[in-house]
Amino acid sequence: MKGGGVLLEDSIISAQSVTKVYGAGSLLIKALDQVDLEVGRGEMIAVMGPSGCGKTTLLNCLSGIDSINSGTISIDNQPIQSLSDDDMSEFRSRRMGFVFQTYNLLPVLTARENVEMPLLISGCSAREAAERANMQLESVGLLDWSEHKPGELSGGQQQRVAIARALVNDPAIIWADEPTGNLDSSNEKEIMDLISKTHEEKHQAVVLVTHSDIVSERADRIIQMNDGAIVSSG
Repeated sequence: MKGGGVLLEDSIISAQSVTKVYGAGSLLIKALDQVDLEVGRGEMIAVMGPSGCGKTTLLNCLSGIDSINSGTISIDNQPIQSLSDDDMSEFRSRRMGFVFQTYNLLPVLTARENVEMPLLISGCSAREAAERANMQLESVGLLDWSEHKPGELSGGQQQRVAIARALVNDPAIIWADEPTGNLDSSNEKEIMDLISKTHEEKHQAVVLVTHSDIVSERADRIIQMNDGAIVSSG
């Protein structure tokens, strides 16, 4: 059985009693409130709920971008709270890929150079990084645009570059925060087709934060949040 607080036989993401508080003194906001969540290896989940309910905070805490106040988070049986900032950055670069609503591409770099970045950070040679980046751009249908900068690409093309960057290190987990939030319905479907295809082919865990029913219907399971807590786990 799959559930927010139910242990899966082969979990890659495990969160137990995770609490995240912002602010100080009388201005405390509990963004996450005793959250339990298990995500299976190769599972795609969609995290949904009203604005401000804690969806993005959950993604940021699970991926180690943000710290937590209490509880435990393990990725592939590695408790991430025990990692230093440098070790966490290296762990993310090897094991995770990120896709954001605003694409987060570096405007001064070409599409290929943006895709190369995770490889160069993880120690690949420039030649290998370029070859692998071109292969990944070809897989998302953008090899012919590899020398174009983000400002010369459409929104859908920019998100394809961002997906290529997220996939180029062959990560075990893809984190996607509103990946289609800035796209029209046609591009939304194309981007979800692409994410679903790579998820199925590479058996990657995918955690999607979304408001979109079109996105959530692709998931294996829907996690509903409200006021910093998981209220339903599909």
